Amino acid sequence: MIQEIIVTTTNADGSTHIAPMGIREESGLTVIAPFKPSATLENIQCNKTAVINRIDDVRIFAGCLTGRKDWPLAPTEQINDNRLEAAISHVELELERFEEDELRPRFYCRPIHEAIHKPFKGFNRAQAAVLEAAILVSRLDMLPDEKIDQEIDYLTIAIEKTAGKNEKIAWDWLMEKIKQFREQEQKDKTA
Repeated sequence: MIQEIIVTTTNADGSTHIAPMGIREESGLTVIAPFKPSATLENIQCNKTAVINRIDDVRIFAGCLTGRKDWPLAPTEQINDNRLEAAISHVELELERFEEDELRPRFYCRPIHEAIHKPFKGFNRAQAAVLEAAILVSRLDMLPDEKIDQEIDYLTIAIEKTAGKNEKIAWDWLMEKIKQFREQEQKDKTA
């Protein structure tokens, strides 16, 4: 099972890198497999730590994919990193082992501290639609326009029926990103 979460890691300059990512658990370890190249990959290799942030504010997922990465942070308890202040819960991880791969190396991390910060009240369909749209946006250069349009048409139903303020904001950011990407593609083709 893949869990969609936000990973926070520490950059070389001490700032916090925030990235949406799918993770999985295997034999009690958390498996993080960032694409090459990425700041998450470099940061875990350097610091040997990461933080899993479980969130219900889908604006953070959409924001990370649309250049909005300035989210409030809070210090972690056991490692020298930060977590998202908006996290429902977070897990602090230490690297146990690393598996190289040409495209997506895998970090096997041991949880060393977990904290619950507020109750989880459940997802609505619009939140799930934003997550799916965010994944599509992360793959704009890999998927055909027709596939993206087809998925967005279907996901729009959930947005129209169940979205609250945060979901509508996140959705608009993602739709603007798709529009900008396509406009740039057209410019590149005509140049």
